Amino acid sequence: MADPHLFPVTVYYEDTDMGGIVYHANYLKFIERARSDMVRRLGIDQNAMRAAGGVFVVRRIDAEFVAPARLDDVLEVRTEIAAATGARLSLAQSVHLGATELFRARVEIVAADPVRGRPRRLPPELRGA
Repeated sequence: MADPHLFPVTVYYEDTDMGGIVYHANYLKFIERARSDMVRRLGIDQNAMRAAGGVFVVRRIDAEFVAPARLDDVLEVRTEIAAATGARLSLAQSVHLGATELFRARVEIVAADPVRGRPRRLPPELRGA
């Protein structure tokens, strides 16, 4: 995946706090939706993956809040694969309003067995990306 995956997000009232800006935890929801969309577009069926005994688990997030987003802003979440090993994927994700970066995160996900929690190999479609 040479180009970043782009995912639009509109800020709704429910996403904001009393100050009218996006509540900090909602950025994690925005980047989760973008990751799910990226995986779907790569052809990975997460329901089929779970039925076969595999799930994705977030292992670590390192996040930085740069500037606020507000009600009715139309944001863009950019996701890039930074590194991949057999079972681990490191992603660089950022949220932008036009050319302005509002939020950035480094997210590490692993493929795991949902019962035992043991690592599994990433699906080939994801390793190939």
